[in-house]
Amino acid sequence: MEDSKMVEDSTLSASPNTAHVSENSSIWSDFLAAIKIGIVNSNFITTFTGFWLALFFNEQHFLENLDKAFFTLIGSSLIIAGSCSLNNYIDRDIDPLMERTKGRPTVTGSFTPLTVLGIGIGFTLTGLLMLLVVSSVAALIGLAGILTYVVLYTMWSKRLYTINTVIGSISGAVPPLIGWAAIDPNLHVVAWVLFLIMFIWQPPHFLALAMRRCEEYRAAGIPMLPVVHGFELTKRQILVWIACLLPLPLYLYELGTPFLILATVLNIGWLFLGFAQYNKQEDTKWASMMFVYSLNYLTILFVSMIVATLFA
Repeated sequence: MEDSKMVEDSTLSASPNTAHVSENSSIWSDFLAAIKIGIVNSNFITTFTGFWLALFFNEQHFLENLDKAFFTLIGSSLIIAGSCSLNNYIDRDIDPLMERTKGRPTVTGSFTPLTVLGIGIGFTLTGLLMLLVVSSVAALIGLAGILTYVVLYTMWSKRLYTINTVIGSISGAVPPLIGWAAIDPNLHVVAWVLFLIMFIWQPPHFLALAMRRCEEYRAAGIPMLPVVHGFELTKRQILVWIACLLPLPLYLYELGTPFLILATVLNIGWLFLGFAQYNKQEDTKWASMMFVYSLNYLTILFVSMIVATLFA
């Protein structure tokens, strides 16, 4: 122990800036963990897709709406980051019980609870103000998303009911609506199709994750579906939700035949994979396979919507 301490001391004395750089890097990493940067980034894509398709269907141009794009994308990212920070603040009692969350700054003590609460409140209010600059409808949708995620999901259903996954999916589905409302507050039917795609995609995505982390949720007392009703029912539910995605691309026919084919192949491929490996893979391996597919599915689908408008 003393030898290792001597090496540490000599290293710090030889490089006086090393500790400072390392500390800054750690603070930045903790900040990104507090706002759940992965969720922020994935929702950035869906918000932008909603914004882009609204431009396409309303025959407007992106360069003429750069100001709206800035306020919409930054504003929506801030309310998502703020909501995730509030989630971390509220869940700080159960996060130490789960492997995937015990490294959060509210658990390690890197950030005080009040710091995370301040980030959450500050970011959500700033984000809402930015959305209000663009459209009151976009701001209202953003507020609905915040309340659903923080109150209905985190504070209420998450700890009481297996339906918490579905309730949480409402908030996760609003980013495309926010993007669309920034251009067209009337919300064309296509905007609601984007909402439905996001809403239906989330249960199979998060139920697969819940299967992989079943024992962690059990230890934390979170009544996720696989914890309460087992893997068999959860697997059937995942396949039912995926099947519900099948007709939705048909409502996006104006994006062209190539997009319809790609979206249909993605849907059928996900469903076929689930059925084909249903009894061939161990349950957690099956869940991991479905989870990875869901991540790629969402990225490919929403990026392809943008690409399709360039050729439609």
